[in-house]
Amino acid sequence: MSAASTMIERGTAPSRIAAVAVAIVIALLAVAPQFLSAGAVDRMTALFIYVILAAMWNALAGFGGLVSVGQQVFFGLGAYFAIRLADAGLNPFLSLFVSAIIVGVVSWPLSLVMLRLRNGEFAIGMWVIAALTHLLVNLDRLVQGETGTSLISLNVYDAATRRVTIYWLALASMSALLAILFGLLRGSTGAAIRAIRDNEDAAASVGVRVTGTKRLLFVLAAFGIGVAGALWLATSITFQPKTYFNVQWTAYMIFMVLVGGIGTFEGAILGALVFFLIETWFGGTGVWYLVGLGATAVLFSLFLPRGLWGTVEERFGLRLLPVGYRVRLAEDAADQSGGDAQPLKTTTNRETA
Repeated sequence: MSAASTMIERGTAPSRIAAVAVAIVIALLAVAPQFLSAGAVDRMTALFIYVILAAMWNALAGFGGLVSVGQQVFFGLGAYFAIRLADAGLNPFLSLFVSAIIVGVVSWPLSLVMLRLRNGEFAIGMWVIAALTHLLVNLDRLVQGETGTSLISLNVYDAATRRVTIYWLALASMSALLAILFGLLRGSTGAAIRAIRDNEDAAASVGVRVTGTKRLLFVLAAFGIGVAGALWLATSITFQPKTYFNVQWTAYMIFMVLVGGIGTFEGAILGALVFFLIETWFGGTGVWYLVGLGATAVLFSLFLPRGLWGTVEERFGLRLLPVGYRVRLAEDAADQSGGDAQPLKTTTNRETA
């Protein structure tokens, strides 16, 4: 075997161990409500929602290059449509997911316009759409302007049943969305998404369906954030437009992804966990909590631009949930895989963060 021989690698021993660990963690989380206090169940539900938000924004901006500061529009619409459907007589728990489907449907025609914009125009355009949608929702008599309304139909369930059901729905939603996103990014569509992010014109020149791929990602992110908005409504019951359409939700998404590692699958999850811990410990400090979040984001941008997990990947080459390929020397790969690595003669594929 020549020293120049290379191989294309995807799965590694750490990634296989991580896959087993993920399955075990999800199984443990599924039975956790039997052992947790009511407050702990509520906090864990919030964590699941944060993971969804971070993963969806990371998919859109980190992998797709579509940086948006208006994703709160889908968060607010997820809650709003759930209110509307429940008021029409649909089961409140079912309305949470039907509302997310409606958000995905609504995002499709919106993408026809918004995906014509690039870079800063797209980012600001999404913020404008969020502000306009907020105003339109305020006009709904059911919502009563900024006074808001409540998901009253959930009150027919006792508090314990409601809390555990929402917990399981949030866990199932998080797991399903992460699995869908992981599968999408590992396939040919994922390669197309990253190619578009790196150079849209070059991707189009080699046959990538740029518009269709971007639209798929846009709609998936809208659907996922719509799920998060509906679940948040279920945990809080009340709906006030100024809360759900607040740009702070997108700020939280950006913070989680920047801290965890933009463009890495694991980074979004890690960033959500870090944000959750910061909120749990310092959320009661009022405005200083927000100042601390902003300062932390600035520091990470300056000194750890790849975030926590991105830095770990860069320094140690550790990938627990790899979504791309990586070219390595066959000798090095064989040492790590027990000597089973096979050399390849091509070096055209590479891991794209």
